[in-house]
Amino acid sequence: MVNGGVKEMIKAKALEYGFALCRISSPSLDERHAQGLKRWIDAEMQADMDWMSEQVRMQRRMQPESMLQGVQSVISVAMTYAPPAYQLDEAWTATEQGVISAYAHGDDYHDVMKKRLKALAADLDLLLGKHDQRVFVDTAPVLEHALAESSGLGWQGKHSLTIHRDLGSWLLLGEIFTTAMIEEDEPANNHCGSCSSCIDVCPTQAIVAPYIVDARLCISYLTIEFDGFIPRPLRILMGNRIYGCDDCQMVCPWNQHAAKFTLKLDDLQTDVDLLKPRGENHLPNLVSLLRLDDDGFRQLFRKSPIKRTKRAGLLRNVCIAMGNSGNDVFVDHLLAVLEDEEPLIRGHAAWALGRLSHANNHQHIGTTLSHQFTSEVDVGVSEEISVTIEYLRSKYDYA
Repeated sequence: MVNGGVKEMIKAKALEYGFALCRISSPSLDERHAQGLKRWIDAEMQADMDWMSEQVRMQRRMQPESMLQGVQSVISVAMTYAPPAYQLDEAWTATEQGVISAYAHGDDYHDVMKKRLKALAADLDLLLGKHDQRVFVDTAPVLEHALAESSGLGWQGKHSLTIHRDLGSWLLLGEIFTTAMIEEDEPANNHCGSCSSCIDVCPTQAIVAPYIVDARLCISYLTIEFDGFIPRPLRILMGNRIYGCDDCQMVCPWNQHAAKFTLKLDDLQTDVDLLKPRGENHLPNLVSLLRLDDDGFRQLFRKSPIKRTKRAGLLRNVCIAMGNSGNDVFVDHLLAVLEDEEPLIRGHAAWALGRLSHANNHQHIGTTLSHQFTSEVDVGVSEEISVTIEYLRSKYDYA
């Protein structure tokens, strides 16, 4: 068993690598979390994330000890990232701009954290002697929020994210599984109480019960993970969210409290804060994004997690934001992308045009869509155009 002095050295070393928090737990899962995962999958709340329900991965999530033979301890770490530099009302009323989740305002945290975790793991060999280790950041079948809670790093809030009393929920999690036996920290206590702010504010009511998020309704899932045509009833609830959604975190009282505890770069002893927000992802201009070609998209987001959506996914979301804006300045730009090579963009542009139609432009929109329909080869896009044309006919009473 590693003594307490060495454990504190591990935590100090984690701080040197930019991790604001570091705690230790056993490689086991509270039955409450295991059963909660099973109920979530049984209710098909994972949407089309089929890897979540694969039997092998399910078992690994429910049995963390299966992730590394002989594992004795899990070191959970967290990096902080800057909350949005705007208020919630400001985000919703920015009709010419899109909203990108705050964690994506800087470099891709997967790359940043994985590199630093591997460096920390190498230093553990010097502190503890050579042991088998595995490093995980987000993509592995690990219930990271549950492990963080059992380690005392923070509790899992009603929005399902980890909350720390002083730093709030603006946290990115990672883990080192090791065969070294390290003294465990005390688990975290839950401090959400009777608060329901995150549940009440969710635009699509995706937090269907405390601690349960239905991915099929969640804007973060729809705009990032989902690569198809977003259900029309949900589009109108998305506002101008084009990559993720921070609403539930922005209203959390613990994040209001956490503002005065935000760590400075000097406290983390790092040369460069790679997660520091870059200006281009702060309420970006929707027209500029819609004009991106493949090369422009790759260049702009090459170091950003936004590259995960690919150009088609992001511009699909941009079309929806334009359609929800009520701002007809976007009409000509949407008409222009009706001939884009990506079906997702063409289809959602057609929907957005219907939303922005009015007495002075509906005939031009209808004529253009009818012409596009005759040459459209994608079934999904054809349906979007057809639905929009029928909407225009019923709204403006013409054949």
